[in-house]
Amino acid sequence: MNEFDPGRTKLDADRPKRHPHSTDNNPKGNTMAFQDFLNNLKQKAGDLKNEAMKFKNKDFLNAAVSGSVLISMADGNISSEEKQKMMRFIENYEPLSVFSSKELIESFQNAVTQIEFDKDLGEAKAYDAIRKMKNNDSASRLILRLIISIAGADGNFDDDEKRVARKIAMELGLDPAEFELA
Repeated sequence: MNEFDPGRTKLDADRPKRHPHSTDNNPKGNTMAFQDFLNNLKQKAGDLKNEAMKFKNKDFLNAAVSGSVLISMADGNISSEEKQKMMRFIENYEPLSVFSSKELIESFQNAVTQIEFDKDLGEAKAYDAIRKMKNNDSASRLILRLIISIAGADGNFDDDEKRVARKIAMELGLDPAEFELA
């Protein structure tokens, strides 16, 4: 113990002497703690960005899934090829990549369940979701191309599917003839 330092007690004898304005004598420890803090902030910012992107793209997701369900159910049966085509599209479409496969499947199953439970009400909700994209020409065209490719995924684009595709085109404010649906 240093007798000439009145601020130190016997308990302080085993501790290194600190600079009066220092909070820690280990600069590496401070750097690590600060780096952890920054990494944590970056992670939270990334999480927030993903949540914001989900919110921003939720309408597009709902419209794409609704159109997929309507076209898949048009011929009375949803083939596994149609489901896989929709899943691959949504998983590989960058703005929707923030959604997990679980969220996509739940959204698809929800739309199917609503239509199966009450066909008129379920279809009305699906068309409402699609109509939200009407003022976004590029999104509308993308959705229509998606549903046309889903309709053909089982190797047969029948008249019932074409009728639904025409109706979706009209809901989106697109000319069905432009997509060879007239």
